[in-house]
Amino acid sequence: MKLYVTSGAPNPRRVTMFMAEKGIEGIEQVPVDLRNSEHRSEAFRAISPMGRVPALVLDDDRALTETRAICTYLEGLQPEPNLMGTTSEERAFIEMADRRVEWYLYQGFANCIRHTHPGLAALEQPQFPEFGKSEGEKVRAVARWLDEELKSQPFVAGERFTIADITAFCALEFARGLLKFFPAEEGMPHLQNYRDKIAQRPSA
Repeated sequence: MKLYVTSGAPNPRRVTMFMAEKGIEGIEQVPVDLRNSEHRSEAFRAISPMGRVPALVLDDDRALTETRAICTYLEGLQPEPNLMGTTSEERAFIEMADRRVEWYLYQGFANCIRHTHPGLAALEQPQFPEFGKSEGEKVRAVARWLDEELKSQPFVAGERFTIADITAFCALEFARGLLKFFPAEEGMPHLQNYRDKIAQRPSA
């Protein structure tokens, strides 16, 4: 199998962190150069029609895209350690937590970065700075909600580490690098402590 990734991009990092947590090895990683528009090439679009990374090409040459779908496939390939739930009830609550941090935290930071950061101007055309600024303000409310959640539980989905923590951590690291978002400096000590705890895991 081959995993198409881009260094520094949060979604490929979510998959590689998921793989590291599970101890999955032997999947070739193929770099895709976004700055030189390799993701827009005809060859890559034959693999990923939307021109997005990551993409996992299976041994039978079928291509699987979308981060959550790739992780679901890998969870089935190597069920332990479990990161997505063992019962239908647990899977549902973990997916809820994962979707919340993906759609409201991660996407909020991503929209802000993509539309305000000059380094991403070539990738996001056209940029809408006012939209990006608005997203940057709204995502703080989500971060404050998560800070409050982590006041009473150790992980995003509850008592154990799951895929939701990978999504949350990669979102926070993306914002940390390009937005200089440090939760403690914005009155979110529990979120800061959480980020620092996850950063100590070998997969991070």
